[in-house]
Amino acid sequence: MPLRTRRSIALQLAILFPTVGRLLYGYAHSGAIPAMTGAAKAFLDSLWAEQRERATFKLDDDELSNWFYTPVPRKGLPLREMSSGQRQLGMALLSAGLSQNGFAKSTSIMSLEEVLLATQGDVPPRRDPDGYFFSIFGEPSESGAWSYRVEGHHLSLHFAIVDGKLSGSPTFFGSNPAKVLEGRRKGLRVLGQEEDLGRELIHALTPEQQKTAIILATAPADILTEHSRQAALAGQPAGIRISALSGAQGDKLHSLLHEYCGNMTEEVAAFRKEQIRKVSNDLWFAWAGGTEPGDLHYYRVQSPEFLIEFDDTQNHGNHIHSVWRDFKGDFGRDILADHYRTGHRS
Repeated sequence: MPLRTRRSIALQLAILFPTVGRLLYGYAHSGAIPAMTGAAKAFLDSLWAEQRERATFKLDDDELSNWFYTPVPRKGLPLREMSSGQRQLGMALLSAGLSQNGFAKSTSIMSLEEVLLATQGDVPPRRDPDGYFFSIFGEPSESGAWSYRVEGHHLSLHFAIVDGKLSGSPTFFGSNPAKVLEGRRKGLRVLGQEEDLGRELIHALTPEQQKTAIILATAPADILTEHSRQAALAGQPAGIRISALSGAQGDKLHSLLHEYCGNMTEEVAAFRKEQIRKVSNDLWFAWAGGTEPGDLHYYRVQSPEFLIEFDDTQNHGNHIHSVWRDFKGDFGRDILADHYRTGHRS
């Protein structure tokens, strides 16, 4: 996240939450790792003993890679059990890992629980905008090894900080409804760019190219990797390879990729852009389902390094699931492996 943008977020949050305004503005002048570390320490220091016990785990706890994007029972400390000041510090920790755009998407996804509560009623699973859980693994430090997670219905964000390196996957954003159809928020599309840029790309292909890119006439019911602990897809990459695209078509693919990068703080976005550069000739785009607005559809971008999946098939094509997975680096596995291999494990 550029410094100017980070300061803008801090000033906006400071206006909304003046009790932590000075703290947030200080984070805005630092890099992502100092900001994350400072926010995590401040958040933990604000918790009572019982809350801290629920919010913290050992770094090697199995819970680290136990993640879900559906409304299920979760571990960690939920917003609903935090005081006003604690909530503000939790939101500062959330914002430390995201861009201004990504933070806006995250808070909008949380608020869509109110829309679901209004349209579906108070029936299980109960929709709760305060049902988002904060978990910290290990001891926050700029130079040590630790991780944190913010997770609830349709939002699952994971960050690992290891020996001054930063990882930010898996990253799951979902939206139900994908487009709000009624009420005061009518027309809101939290993940509209992810949907529109994917459709622009499939429409930019020639009929012959579409025959290669469209791998299934019917879209799968969900992202294929679901909430697996290890991202994997069977077989060879499917769809159309970037080398088969024209320059203008390739630009549309990169616009889609940059939207997923742009949700994250500057350091994570830069890491993802470097991944894209490394596999620039080994990117594959695949589509399933219809190609017109309102059609049930799915797409993915696959490379040897990472995988993006997008699915809009539930609720008559008005319910999006999207994810960025790293094949080797989910939950910071790659940088943690280096950390342990060099003898840092105590």
